[in-house]
Amino acid sequence: MSRVYNFSAGPAMLPEQVLQQAREELLDWRGSGMSVMEMSHRGKEFMSIAAQAEMDLRAILAIPDNYRVLFLQGGASSQFAMVPLNLLGEKKGADYINTGSWSKKAIAEGKRYCEVSIAGSAEYRVPSQSDLQLNPDAAYLHYTPNETIAGVEFSYIPDAGSVPLVADMSSTILSRPLDVSRFGVIYAGAQKNIGPAGLTVVILREDLIGEPLPATPSMFSYQIHADNDSMYNTPPTYGWYLAGLVFDWIKRNGGLEAMARVNQRKAQKLYTAIDASSFYSNPVDPACRSWMNVPFTLADASLDATFLAEAKEQGLVTLKGHRSVGGMRASIYNAMPEEGVDALVAFMADFEKRYG
Repeated sequence: MSRVYNFSAGPAMLPEQVLQQAREELLDWRGSGMSVMEMSHRGKEFMSIAAQAEMDLRAILAIPDNYRVLFLQGGASSQFAMVPLNLLGEKKGADYINTGSWSKKAIAEGKRYCEVSIAGSAEYRVPSQSDLQLNPDAAYLHYTPNETIAGVEFSYIPDAGSVPLVADMSSTILSRPLDVSRFGVIYAGAQKNIGPAGLTVVILREDLIGEPLPATPSMFSYQIHADNDSMYNTPPTYGWYLAGLVFDWIKRNGGLEAMARVNQRKAQKLYTAIDASSFYSNPVDPACRSWMNVPFTLADASLDATFLAEAKEQGLVTLKGHRSVGGMRASIYNAMPEEGVDALVAFMADFEKRYG
């Protein structure tokens, strides 16, 4: 069976070279006589895997020395709670920017622990820097650079002033170069551009590691995870290993500059096809369109099921839009080859010719 082009928003495609290497090493990792899944997380074999993965991530993102990198469990959704629990300190409130479904989830969780102020809000676009109403006494400013469901993306990094900037980068991390020094905390679920579901990467400025709120569970303490090098408990070892293979793949394929060139080109091809058609449409302000997640609708929604069925026959799968918005959505993360986008664009043109 040939592999398909998987446009899922996550768990998403992994680079084929990574999967092939994992297959080759599945039963015997480099002469150890065991699979990575069977290794002790404190054994020298896995410790070397973990160290190399962090070293490679630091290299491709140019992470400054005063930042810690944590490899955790719980998904980005756990970070919705971990951020206020660890960053509030003596402060009572935090600022959040609302640009879609994942922002709203972070806001709802934040309200369990602090007074949330909405610094800016928009639908199918992002507020400009001048639109933001920031509280200089906030514990932090939280935003979602890329909203996976609606396909809305910030084209700029908000200026939070002296307040730490916190970003849920689950669906945009590693898609292009990034100035990590602009942020206090970056967190990302792995299942889009990093690796398989089950792993979460947190990049945390060291001066923000302190005493969490008194009732914070030990597993939700950045300090405990940092003190134990992400091994306070048994970490998701195989996910960590696969993430390391992805980091190495990015390095060998030109780094984030090369990823950015391809990603921008893929997105432009797909948006151009949509905009040139009266049969397809995208609701997002063109200045705020995501490189990673491209939602679109058909002029006749009754054709949605036919579109999905015929696309699947062509090896183009998981194109159904999120249940909250309907339509279609093509997620085109790093591992989606340009040929996959070309195939989708060609199918869309043929489908419109036959049904439009």
